[in-house]
Amino acid sequence: MITLTINDKPQHYEGDPEMPVLWVLRDEMNLKGTKFGCGMGLCGACTVHVNGAPTRSCVMKASDAVGKSITTIEGISSDGSHPVQTAWVDIDVPQCGYCQAGQIMAACALLAKNPNPTDGEIDSALSGNLCRCGTYVRVRAAVHHAAQISKAKLTADSTVGAHNGNNKRAK
Repeated sequence: MITLTINDKPQHYEGDPEMPVLWVLRDEMNLKGTKFGCGMGLCGACTVHVNGAPTRSCVMKASDAVGKSITTIEGISSDGSHPVQTAWVDIDVPQCGYCQAGQIMAACALLAKNPNPTDGEIDSALSGNLCRCGTYVRVRAAVHHAAQISKAKLTADSTVGAHNGNNKRAK
């Protein structure tokens, strides 16, 4: 038996340690958001975060994930309120939607490292995530929108914190 940390929770897996993380997530942990695309790590549909980095779960063995933190699309927010998820809805990115979990995971990883990416940086960071419907222009627009949402949220949070701090000093 091995223990994997998935969405911040320890999960026990008693199957084949050579099984790809994708199938552990989908078949054993019932986390269906991560999709099977090509099985060779080429399309990005199976992208999850491993220790914060976008990783193709179809080519990573379960045994290689021990001691690492795996975050799936289900783990980025419990209610769909992550700025990238919100932006995806606002911009109406998906058509068929199959690639979107992988696209979102790649976008989240990019924005965690670079909160204000250029078009070229977005294109580069998401270049390994293929979309059969060709929604790349909307994906790029949604990443920019998510950056704006994140910036506005940080500004609002710091304003609330400043007001709370001022209230504490006044008392």
